[in-house]
Amino acid sequence: MNAKASKPRGGGSQGRIKFERTGSVFMIGIDRPEKLNGFTPKMFEELARAYQAYEDDAASRCAVLYAEGKHFTAGADLSLVDLDTNLFPEGLVDPVSLRPPLRAKPLVAAVHGVCYTMGIELMLAADMVVAAADTRFGQIEVARGIVPFAGATFRMIANAGWGNAMRYLLAAEEFDAETALRFGFVQEVVAPGQQIDRAVELAERITRQAPLAVQATMQSGATFVRDGLPAAVAELPEMVTRLRATADFAEGMASFRERRDGDYKGR
Repeated sequence: MNAKASKPRGGGSQGRIKFERTGSVFMIGIDRPEKLNGFTPKMFEELARAYQAYEDDAASRCAVLYAEGKHFTAGADLSLVDLDTNLFPEGLVDPVSLRPPLRAKPLVAAVHGVCYTMGIELMLAADMVVAAADTRFGQIEVARGIVPFAGATFRMIANAGWGNAMRYLLAAEEFDAETALRFGFVQEVVAPGQQIDRAVELAERITRQAPLAVQATMQSGATFVRDGLPAAVAELPEMVTRLRATADFAEGMASFRERRDGDYKGR
């Protein structure tokens, strides 16, 4: 891959998060396969730094979160992680979008194998998810005497409804990819081994759209989820006016008239 962003070095028993840009797609990889990609404190910090690097890289228009090995992640490695501390450093983009700074650019998650606890919470914080058909999901914190702490308690309800969410939050049972698709936790199920390629395909399609319009669309949706319909409606006029003054809007209108794809510069 043609790396523009820097890649953290490391690995071994503490694992690592690797990242690089290919074209306009920013690839973020979870890399501790010998331990089911269980997250260590080092990996939590590196993940936030990777998200920040993506946000800061003007040439990156969409990211893909994926994992090496046979599994996405078994979640936090509880033998190493202190749950009393903030897992992600302050001042960096929060990968689970619970506190600012928040990610403003789109991200597609590709999951497979075991996808437990933090894995589900990372994918629920993404903008869309491609799952391998053999993915095994589990939000099993209550079996360990703790509560999901990165968004599952409310994002699962928002997607699936109270009863469907509580069915798996409280029983600590696995569910499969078809169930995740039915509940809206994932958007597409593909054959095992195809999840990364499909996620990259979706990301590349997103990168061909007008990036300012993509980000504004995400902002409008986030405002609705966070603040409700009146707030989302109230911010639309200014948003439309701002976009109409951009070079990307002019290019979009020209490409429409000329019946061609737009060539957008993000300005």
